Amino acid sequence: MQTIDRDSAGSARVAIVGGIHGDEPAGVRIVRRLADELDPLDAAGDDGTADGDGSGNAGSGGLVRLILANEPAIEAGTRYTDADLNRAFPGDADSDEYERALAPRLTAELEGFDAVLALHTSHSAPPPFAIFSDLTESVRRTVTGLPVDHVVDASGLRSTTLDSTIPHTVSVEVGRQGSEEAVEFGYEACLAFLRVHGALPDEPPTFSETVVAKGSEEVPKGGGEPHVHFANFEAIPEGAVFAEDDVYTHRVEEPGVVPILASEDGYDDIFGIYGRVTGVVKPPGEGDLRVYPRGEGDGNGDRDERRDSGAGGND
Repeated sequence: MQTIDRDSAGSARVAIVGGIHGDEPAGVRIVRRLADELDPLDAAGDDGTADGDGSGNAGSGGLVRLILANEPAIEAGTRYTDADLNRAFPGDADSDEYERALAPRLTAELEGFDAVLALHTSHSAPPPFAIFSDLTESVRRTVTGLPVDHVVDASGLRSTTLDSTIPHTVSVEVGRQGSEEAVEFGYEACLAFLRVHGALPDEPPTFSETVVAKGSEEVPKGGGEPHVHFANFEAIPEGAVFAEDDVYTHRVEEPGVVPILASEDGYDDIFGIYGRVTGVVKPPGEGDLRVYPRGEGDGNGDRDERRDSGAGGND
């Protein structure tokens, strides 16, 4: 793990993590680009780089911490070496599995931070979207300040991911794995993240309502030739087949279901996740810290209508 600390224009301590999965190069490239572009810490005696043991000089004010998490997997170009890091939290420092022992070290690097953004790509179709497990005020600022239309509430899914164990963490799926579009979108998303938390003063932050889809269950994959018939956040008609292979035919028997991380080849054991659009998160200062059911609110009907149409597959 490599930790690189950079200066912040504000007082918040924020972090961006790339390379949780070694075969997702966009996050690695984005972190390295930000490390080159952001100012070094004033208090640092060198370039602000630490070796992952927390020895970077953070000073007394805010900072931006950039992390390349799983260096052996990054070097090998594989998702992981021994275990999926994003399924290994909180981990075990004494484990013989590299990622399971890495997880508590990464946790220590993020302890006490005000906001964390974890970068991911997938084989799933666009659009990019965010993921949270606990809707804190910091998380609200992040998800409504990112240039995404959708955020997934993953609180009912796995409890072993970075965003489910590290407070104030949002994960963002920036695009298709290996694409240049993912790198460019992810970089812009990181700049937006830094702006909304006061770390980057180049321009004012922009906020907007963000549609929430609550993840409910993983959709298992069997074997043979896989087929997925609906894209992310596209409403699946009642009775339609979402995905199928030689083992499973997943027919949706109730209305309101949308796919999340829908992919034929992205995962060995699942086609993706079923979810339901539950409402919207409003920007800071425009409502309470909760998910507002669609149609409830303060007269932003045009914006809600635009996002509702997006949830129907028009992204």
